[in-house]
Amino acid sequence: MEKKLKNSNKMSLIRMLRGIACLMVLVSTAFMMLIFWGFLSAVVVRLFSLHYSRRCVSFFFGSWLALWPFLFEKINRTKVVFSGDKVPCEERVLLIANHRTEVDWMYFWDLALRKGQIGNMKYVLKSSLMKLPLFGWAFHLFEFIPVERRWKVDEANLRQMVSSFKDPRDALWLGLFPEGTDYTEVKCERSKKFAAENGLPILNNVLLPKTKGFVSCLEELNGSLDAVYDVTIGYKTRCPSFLDNVYGTEPSQVHIHIRRISQNQIPYEEKEINAWLMSTFEIKDQLLSDFYSHGHFPNEGTEKEFSTLKHLTNCLAVIVFTITCTHLTFFSSMIWFKIYVSLVCAYLTYATHFNYRPAPLVETAKQAFKLANK
Repeated sequence: MEKKLKNSNKMSLIRMLRGIACLMVLVSTAFMMLIFWGFLSAVVVRLFSLHYSRRCVSFFFGSWLALWPFLFEKINRTKVVFSGDKVPCEERVLLIANHRTEVDWMYFWDLALRKGQIGNMKYVLKSSLMKLPLFGWAFHLFEFIPVERRWKVDEANLRQMVSSFKDPRDALWLGLFPEGTDYTEVKCERSKKFAAENGLPILNNVLLPKTKGFVSCLEELNGSLDAVYDVTIGYKTRCPSFLDNVYGTEPSQVHIHIRRISQNQIPYEEKEINAWLMSTFEIKDQLLSDFYSHGHFPNEGTEKEFSTLKHLTNCLAVIVFTITCTHLTFFSSMIWFKIYVSLVCAYLTYATHFNYRPAPLVETAKQAFKLANK
């Protein structure tokens, strides 16, 4: 069970004001990056080349996403400790992790930033998050995969979107939480009861993994993945909420353990993949038991801190861009900026709601030509 430790990062007026200021910066920069670079790179460039569209999205949104690790580690002074295997930078990977809290997925960015892959992160996430104001637009342009958590409804969309990531020229870090929901004591008791009734392992620190989504991702990406990263996350002093992250009150430390498994070490048959995933979560369960007992994962120190100067410069560049666009949109006499912003907002609302992405014109023309010749 998770130990309750004392945290010195108590809420104060200064922390609250700093957190509100940081959140305002993150939201305002997100809006301008989405409206100007997001639409151009993920929609306009996509009409001509899917590959170069993804490269543009990776560059521009990698710049914005880098603000989050900067907030966590440099402003809030959250200590992020990496352990396990030291992974290379240039790999196409599927990441699977335990799901302790609503913000686990954000800490993938701390690893991805160090590997130069932060703009290439994608996630399988619950569809209700696509309805979040502003951030739903971002999730859509980043090509996150929404699921209803009902397999009959989700399978076709999941397979179709994952199969679109097969081009080995496109960098890919795809994050998946096989438990399907965040951990609570009540959910854990239900999971253990189900395990006991069905002859499955009894897990105390994670929930039984759901295998179908993982199997589908492996099948669709077969031959185009380099590895699976088995990520186990532990927190001190307790699991944080989103606002804990913003204000910097929790966590004081995030411990991230990584096991790199080459794709050729993972079985090909569905039954064997299910057994492999269950075994992997048994390893996670033991890792977390040891973490709560000893306060750390084995083989710490596999990643260094990122450069403060480099990412402060990036942060300032994004803020300057946002200030410039804000002035041109809301305070200048150029009506065309206001018209552009209004049209893009309307398009993103429509595209996110209906999960619409334009097909490249050349690809569309080829398909039309094939149909015409049948």
